[in-house]
Amino acid sequence: MAVADSVPGVSGGTIAFILGFYDKFIQSLHGVIAGPKEKRVASLHFLLKLGIGWILGLMLSIVFITSLLESNIYEVSSLFLGFIIVAIYYVFKEEKHEFVGKYNNVIFLILGVTIVFAITFFNPVSSEGTSMSLDQLHVGLALYVFIAAMIAISAMVLPGISGSTLLLIFGLYAPILAAIKEVMTFNFDYFFVVLLFGLGILTGIFATIRWVKYALDHYRSQTMYCIMGLMIGSLYAVVMGPTTLEVPQDQMSWGTFHPLFFFIGGGLILLLEKLNPNK
Repeated sequence: MAVADSVPGVSGGTIAFILGFYDKFIQSLHGVIAGPKEKRVASLHFLLKLGIGWILGLMLSIVFITSLLESNIYEVSSLFLGFIIVAIYYVFKEEKHEFVGKYNNVIFLILGVTIVFAITFFNPVSSEGTSMSLDQLHVGLALYVFIAAMIAISAMVLPGISGSTLLLIFGLYAPILAAIKEVMTFNFDYFFVVLLFGLGILTGIFATIRWVKYALDHYRSQTMYCIMGLMIGSLYAVVMGPTTLEVPQDQMSWGTFHPLFFFIGGGLILLLEKLNPNK
């Protein structure tokens, strides 16, 4: 999950969905926030085990990904596209009964695509070809980082658009990864940025998890259509991703697309699906 969350393309929620513990993940988050004492203890125990693995995975991912993004962005982006397309297939496969015969909900798919496309297209960072600098943190930028973290974590708990894709759209993906890497190497100049980002994540979880659980419990078909739209829209976000790097590059084209990495990305999702103990 951490590897997926740390790269634009597939959310940790998608990995949880493919591996068969997504509903338990959402119920545990909700149980910690609003459940009775017994449920809170059980939920906390599950999330603690998951959290330890997530933190270790994130640290390992950041060490390698920050360098790869700058030097091999088109190969990595091709990998992400393979992730997303195969993940779309598995989300449809697992929730087929929520899609087939409920085509009146296709408006929610269009809504999901439109949301991602609009945020990406009108994003001032990508359109100017510059990434946001966190070297000098002022009040407005601090608020922007906090709100972006809230929105990103909301995406991460859904099997749809990745939170990292949203950070990429907001122009904060590379700067946040770099800030976390600096703190990991005991350079605490960016500690406040990382702390602020973490507080935004916690606030986002508390603010959205009840709504996510309610939507999945009572409006699952509409929610799944919207998630599918978000995933489809994220393909465009990944294609535009190179324009938001610290050193901006051209958006992905057929000439910079790498089929081998695309198939590797899809193959990794196929492998994860085979690891699902419920299959």
